[in-house]
Amino acid sequence: MNGGKIRSVEGAALGERRYFDFVMAAFVTILLLSNVIGAGKVATVDLPGIGDWPFGAGILFFPLSYVIGDVLTEVYGYGRARRCIWAGFAALLFMAAMSAIVVALPPAATWTGQQAYETVFGQVPRIVFASIIAFWAGEFANSYVLARMKVWTKGRYLWTRTIGSTVVGQGIDSLIFYPLAFYGLWDNQTLLIVLATQFALKVGWEVLLTPVTYAVVGWLKRREGVDVYDTGTDFTPFKTTV
Repeated sequence: MNGGKIRSVEGAALGERRYFDFVMAAFVTILLLSNVIGAGKVATVDLPGIGDWPFGAGILFFPLSYVIGDVLTEVYGYGRARRCIWAGFAALLFMAAMSAIVVALPPAATWTGQQAYETVFGQVPRIVFASIIAFWAGEFANSYVLARMKVWTKGRYLWTRTIGSTVVGQGIDSLIFYPLAFYGLWDNQTLLIVLATQFALKVGWEVLLTPVTYAVVGWLKRREGVDVYDTGTDFTPFKTTV
């Protein structure tokens, strides 16, 4: 554990890390579950003076993937975060394909759950496509901004990096997802209101979870014994090697 000491290294110099696989597994798990379990339900909250306010249940959990993405880039560098984003991208593609195939299979005459299955897993291809593209672009923008800001700030002011990168990443995510998924289905005013509201909620989650991010980042850096700076990193997203 390097005696609890933290040494600064460039991203490419980072060797095998003990906790990286667990963080990557958490990233992919939250990404998939927030899309499978959370995305299909519209919930409501009773706001004083407003009444019932509907929202997608996935908003409670999907932003956690951005928090973990911040942790990955901050602790392990852009190269390793890039591998996780591609892993998440591949997992989303497999999930979409598996859902489509399983829903399309003809049900047995004695099985009565087909309609419920279609309701939960029969996602509209347009929305699935929009979600996957938005995730890919948003996560890479988030990781890139955080890695660059870490070098610019010389590792200080972590909160500026986590919040700033989320503003950019979630902004790109929302600007891609909602028009691709709902343009022409919703009127433009509704589209803009939902886009802005969801963006604000996602960034708000990042702000609220900043103390948690600090605690996790600090713990991992101490346990891994490194602090990665992407000073010589190739920032192209189109590779999976560190």
